[in-house]
Amino acid sequence: MLTNVMEFFRELPKKTCTKCGEHIEEQHECYGNVCDHCLDVKEIL
Repeated sequence: MLTNVMEFFRELPKKTCTKCGEHIEEQHECYGNVCDHCLDVKEIL
């Protein structure tokens, strides 16, 4: 049976960092699998 597309995406597990396991806030153009903290990314103000 075919699943509704929106339902399919809502039921996908949350993306997690492969190093520390923390939840990663996904962005449509991002395919990374490591969080900013583990990458040691500094926020520019």
